[in-house]
Amino acid sequence: MTTRVTELLGIEYPIIQGGMAWVAEHHLAAAVSNAGGFGLIGAASAPAEVVREEIRKAKELTDKPFGVNIMLLSPHADEVAKVVAEEGVKAVTTGAGNPEKYMELWKAAGIKVIPVVASVALARRMAKYGADAVIAEGMESGGHIGSQTTMTLVPQVVDAVDIPVIAAGGIGDGRGFAAAMMLGAEAVQIGTRFVVAKESIVHQNYKDRVIKAKDIDSEVTGTTTGHPVRSLRNKMTREYVKLEKSGASFEELEYLTLGSLRSAVMEGDVITGTVMAGQIAGLIKKEQSCLEMIEEIMTEAGKLLNTNRQVCDIHGGKV
Repeated sequence: MTTRVTELLGIEYPIIQGGMAWVAEHHLAAAVSNAGGFGLIGAASAPAEVVREEIRKAKELTDKPFGVNIMLLSPHADEVAKVVAEEGVKAVTTGAGNPEKYMELWKAAGIKVIPVVASVALARRMAKYGADAVIAEGMESGGHIGSQTTMTLVPQVVDAVDIPVIAAGGIGDGRGFAAAMMLGAEAVQIGTRFVVAKESIVHQNYKDRVIKAKDIDSEVTGTTTGHPVRSLRNKMTREYVKLEKSGASFEELEYLTLGSLRSAVMEGDVITGTVMAGQIAGLIKKEQSCLEMIEEIMTEAGKLLNTNRQVCDIHGGKV
């Protein structure tokens, strides 16, 4: 399937793996890229040299294009921005901030810039300042979320900008992929399903929790702090919500979750750790390789979009 996004990134399928903190490291990124999608290394709050090492390890596992997701609130963001330029990754996705001050650096290095946006206003601003595409992410996604749903956000962003739009949030199979295309997106970003990939280094307890999740198992915490986060319900989320309702301070709430994502991902603490996952977790029922996931998604989407052996235009591209 060819769209402006596959041409922009030099990939076979318009599927991007989310840059999830602690989850999106070199093994997963390389596996997704080798399967024809676009893998991402999640820089999160890691120091610049750690990110450099992850990039170089990924290059040892794949000769296909991959990128780095940079959380702009990271204290190391300035240094990481320089590292990705020096290492020559194909693209950078950004979240939790505005990447304008890095645009010139990345463009000079030939890096495609693809910010994550949660509003039409930010999408327009990113297009104005030279973004190559935007990821319109709905609140169904895991981790830090905005306030609009994917179904409402994506078509409004598509109408607002001329650059390609990638849909994210609540997409985990061919049906979600096809729906995103119908909304005007030219690619999708998938996070939660790749958490349970065979190549994912996530602890088995975490994977099992996602696979066993029901449709009502996700919880949003942090609404009172202005930084809402979606994860799966457990002892930690119940305590967090209880503290929020009692008027606990920001410091108390932060202390409760300090290091909790790492403990869930790396140590398998799914009781008091933060098990970030999107609402789509209830649809995910098995562990597969990245190749199996991508092939399954594309086969199902192809049937739904009636693209088998047919050619049609999608925003300047061909299916």
